[in-house]
Amino acid sequence: MSEFNVLEMDQGNNGHGKIEIAPEVIEVIAGIAASEVEGVAGMRGNFAAGVVERLGKKNHGKGVKVELTESGIKVDVYCLMKFGVSIPNVAGEIQDNIRQALLNMTALDAEEVNIHVVGIQFEAQKIEPVIESEL
Repeated sequence: MSEFNVLEMDQGNNGHGKIEIAPEVIEVIAGIAASEVEGVAGMRGNFAAGVVERLGKKNHGKGVKVELTESGIKVDVYCLMKFGVSIPNVAGEIQDNIRQALLNMTALDAEEVNIHVVGIQFEAQKIEPVIESEL
């Protein structure tokens, strides 16, 4: 398997030039599609992605790894699920949503969409702030 820097679209060769899609674009599409699924609590990113988000920039490709190989596109998604959901059902919906989003936006079909559940998010307790009144 050899790695490619960009994916050239065969459908985009219309005589005006070629169309190439960077793996980062596919990561963003897959990340947004995965986070739209009900039951997904969040995506798992690395330390650098967390720092960037704290600085106010949303990293839509967080938790997604894309490999462009000779045999096709391989997408790995690392996500947190909400407690109480059916993990197989939600994972299947993530796969379907990513495949559909890639097909609609790029006319490309993913060879593999692998879902890695890396954690469960429990319902956060609502803590009311205690305000001390001045006497």
